Amino acid sequence: MSDKEEEVLPEGWEKRTSRSTGLSYYLNIFTKESQWETPKQAATKVGLQGPDQVQCSHLLVKHNKSRRPSSWREENIVRSKEEAREILEDYKKQIESGSTTLEDLASKYSDCSSAKRRGDLGMFGRGQMQRPFEEAAFALKVGKMSKIIDTDSGLHLILRTK
Repeated sequence: MSDKEEEVLPEGWEKRTSRSTGLSYYLNIFTKESQWETPKQAATKVGLQGPDQVQCSHLLVKHNKSRRPSSWREENIVRSKEEAREILEDYKKQIESGSTTLEDLASKYSDCSSAKRRGDLGMFGRGQMQRPFEEAAFALKVGKMSKIIDTDSGLHLILRTK
């Protein structure tokens, strides 16, 4: 493969470099499985399994580099991406501790118009959301929450509800 050719990997896989050996390996960002061989059919088949549609709620925190840095809450969002991540990390800790729910936080603090529905996005199929969001949503089991997901819209916590 030439330097100009870009390796195409199945959804959810990233090419990384081992710090100890300097060799390239492949990581499935959802299952955390790693392997030395380039993922091919097996990983692609896994990507095809599962539902055609899912339902999720989410909490979006936009930042100044978001595709549209404004929301129903703030006309001009000036926080940095790092500040947005810190805010979401705090929300995630609150949810995981059981002191609140994603839906309660989304209704008050999400920068998405879905806040008025407690973050509920309704049912959606593949190809309807930005790729990182879709990959995370379809990889979640019902009732599970994602790590922080970075899209062009901002940073999200996603809770799969159906």
